[in-house]
Amino acid sequence: MTDTVVKSDQEWRDQLTPEQYAVLRRGATERAGTGQYVHVKAAGQYLCAGCGAELFDSSTKFDSGSGWPSFSAPANAELIEEHRDFKMIVPRTEVRCGRCGGHLGHVFGDGPQPSGQRYCINSAALRFAKAASVGADAAAEDHTESKA
Repeated sequence: MTDTVVKSDQEWRDQLTPEQYAVLRRGATERAGTGQYVHVKAAGQYLCAGCGAELFDSSTKFDSGSGWPSFSAPANAELIEEHRDFKMIVPRTEVRCGRCGGHLGHVFGDGPQPSGQRYCINSAALRFAKAASVGADAAAEDHTESKA
């Protein structure tokens, strides 16, 4: 596994937009259909907005009709942590970034084959790096509002 990213609450607040902070650090969920990556079809990598870990590849993205970006598999299973979530009446499986612990969304067993998985992820938890820029110093094209 990669190095763990540990920051104080204030450091997270300084780095993230209010929406990113609410999702990644407080486990909030953005409203269905409002996320900036729901309809993105470009090739590239979806990175953790908190630490930059490469979480999902666009080749596994599909339109689930749920209103959130959905993926059939993580880019690197070691960078995804799963935890039982009992916040709703029906238990779910929460998905967190294995590097910084940020809340990403949930995984369900109703995705396409061969995995059968649907990783339902908040756009606010992600940054998108187009295929041509993956690996570059300024790899992530952050389509969110700047903190500055």
